[in-house]
Amino acid sequence: MLNKAALKRVCTFSRTKPEPMSAVSLLMVEDDANVAGTLAQRLRDQGFTVTHAASVAAARQSLLAGTFDLALLDVGLPDGDGFEVARALREHSPATALVFLTARSEPQERIAGLELGADDYIAKPFVFRELLLRLQNCLRRAQALRQSLPEAGQPVRIGRAEVDFARFLATVDGQAHSLTHKECTVLRLLLERSGTAVSRDDILDRAWSEDEFPTSRTVDNFIMRLRRLIEIDPVNPRTIRSIRGVGYLLEANHD
Repeated sequence: MLNKAALKRVCTFSRTKPEPMSAVSLLMVEDDANVAGTLAQRLRDQGFTVTHAASVAAARQSLLAGTFDLALLDVGLPDGDGFEVARALREHSPATALVFLTARSEPQERIAGLELGADDYIAKPFVFRELLLRLQNCLRRAQALRQSLPEAGQPVRIGRAEVDFARFLATVDGQAHSLTHKECTVLRLLLERSGTAVSRDDILDRAWSEDEFPTSRTVDNFIMRLRRLIEIDPVNPRTIRSIRGVGYLLEANHD
């Protein structure tokens, strides 16, 4: 049975249409010339400013030349892979929304992408309208998150992790872990309401878009992943507590 937030998404999706983007800079890393040419033109028709790179080396040069709102990365490249580009991107411009678009959709590939802070992972072949909607979702989340960020250089201690929202990083025992925009959005919401229960519907409304179809179970699984990062004992969480019948509460002392 769909909850209130999920039902609202179902009712809204039927009338959801991609809206042309304006002044959005996109780095597309794709070595297939035919795919790159067609996709770049269709994205430009939607208002994107597209920079195309066909290799890791070319992508690195593009990153040195400027910053991007969004990066669309293939995994298989002639001189390496898209994961190398993602690592460089996270160092150069952590606020950039990151999406993998690839024919390599094995679970381990998706996990590797998510560990590097990917906001989405789209398998080829794809429907352009769906791709466009998912890109728009990532951009909206990134924009909303930037507006809610604290001052740069002020990491926050949450459980065993030192969370730097400005750099999209969580440092645990000296090891840095990239955070996705969605992970930062959920953590930021819990932090804003520290000491107060946050409902699953509120989490869905903040972190998921109207044309996505998550359920309460989606939120539960997402919280489990965050707990593995920030809790000393994820099986017996003390930082993000479950509130039966409601949702989750971030303890006021965050540890």
